[in-house]
Amino acid sequence: MDETTKAAVMSLAEELRISVARLSRRLRAQAGDDLSVTQFSALAVLERHGEMTPGELAGHERVRPPSMTRTVAALEAAHLVARRPHPTDRRQVVLAVTEAGSTLLSEHRRRKEAWLAQRVAELTDEERAVLERAVPLLERLSRS
Repeated sequence: MDETTKAAVMSLAEELRISVARLSRRLRAQAGDDLSVTQFSALAVLERHGEMTPGELAGHERVRPPSMTRTVAALEAAHLVARRPHPTDRRQVVLAVTEAGSTLLSEHRRRKEAWLAQRVAELTDEERAVLERAVPLLERLSRS
């Protein structure tokens, strides 16, 4: 990669970082409640992947177990997560999303998607086509 291309890639990366961060903040603002990003993420992981121990959840979220303990305590206090004894290891517990937690996640997603759909509807047909082609690329970047 020559220096001109390298500079263009760095510039694009900076613009993309700023735009994605700004969009992420705007979407979080649509949630309308007091969950932190960490709490929302932990709750969503439990809903998506099913029951798991606090240690497994911490590993999934790439945080230290004491941090996850605080996150789980807050979610449990809000009745969004419930714990029950581990089926094979009496020293552990298993966490699961409650009905209230699932309802909260659904409402979050509905509000965010409605806001974003309104913004996308304001784009031209050509802009929507570009965005449609960009989504798989953004997904690939987010997974790498």
